[in-house]
Amino acid sequence: MSTVDEAPDRPRSVRTRLLPSDHAFRVIARAAGTAVLVIMLLVGLFLTLQALPAIRRAGWGFLTKQDWDTEGNNFGVAGVLVGTILIAMVAIVIALPLAIGTALYIAEYAPRRLAPLLVNLVDLMAAVPSVVYGIWGFFLLQPHLLVRGNQAEGLPRWLTTYFGWIPLFTVDDYNPRDPEASASRLTSSTFIAGIVVAMMVTPIIASVMREVFAQAPSGEREGAYALGATKWGMIRFVVLPFGRGGMIGATMLGLGRALGETIGVVLIISIGFVIQPHILQNGGGSISALIASRYSEATDLGIAALMGAGLVLFAMTLVVNLLAGVIISRSRSGAASEA
Repeated sequence: MSTVDEAPDRPRSVRTRLLPSDHAFRVIARAAGTAVLVIMLLVGLFLTLQALPAIRRAGWGFLTKQDWDTEGNNFGVAGVLVGTILIAMVAIVIALPLAIGTALYIAEYAPRRLAPLLVNLVDLMAAVPSVVYGIWGFFLLQPHLLVRGNQAEGLPRWLTTYFGWIPLFTVDDYNPRDPEASASRLTSSTFIAGIVVAMMVTPIIASVMREVFAQAPSGEREGAYALGATKWGMIRFVVLPFGRGGMIGATMLGLGRALGETIGVVLIISIGFVIQPHILQNGGGSISALIASRYSEATDLGIAALMGAGLVLFAMTLVVNLLAGVIISRSRSGAASEA
């Protein structure tokens, strides 16, 4: 018998011929992505160049000093940086369960005739100007949140009464068990500002989550029901795992909005530059509120310092978005159904 040498198996290259429309779409998509990156780089470069005089004058103290005296060369963003983070954290802690519940109800439980109306209402809430939320928080939320009848009894007082042993809920020079204690120590606090910001970011988070939940594969939904799962069981083991990445992305989108919220915080809090770790106590502030309140009266060095504060906020939001991208890339969200 004669043997024939067989050529080794090699992967065959597959070539796809793109239509002119595909080429055009690829060019437009690449141009749009490149434009976004270029714009972000230009924004960062602009802020850096404008902030250089103040950063050179203050050095690393710009991140650690708790004062804002640009004429005396003693300024830093430590206090408002901590305030920005605390306000955003309070807002996300309040907004996240509200957004998840709203999105799940609209996507899974609401009647078909009612769901479109709820979607429009949530989208309408996202379109309300932030100044309206700020006015609502200052004139309606804060008084009713702190006072019942003629007594200073409300959620902030209850929190500091029973959770005051936690430093976050401590209020200096205030005895919550004293019936004569004034509620003035609890006004204009990080907590109240966080609630106002939470109302702003909840519609955004809920809208994104609702879209993600609605895209959960029907095959996996039906498979869960076939195995005897209840409605909540199907949501727990199909919808929520499928939408994990979208939930993270929506939360980070809301966090970015919360970090940069301005007018609502300005109307609630009088800016303070000392680190205020007690969220129920009056005082605090945010970087964006600092820029809005001091820009009109700032000197040249003051404007450079405000640009430096904007650069810090810009870098912080970039880090948040990068972390969100890493988390989303490791999640299952958007995976196709194997059914």
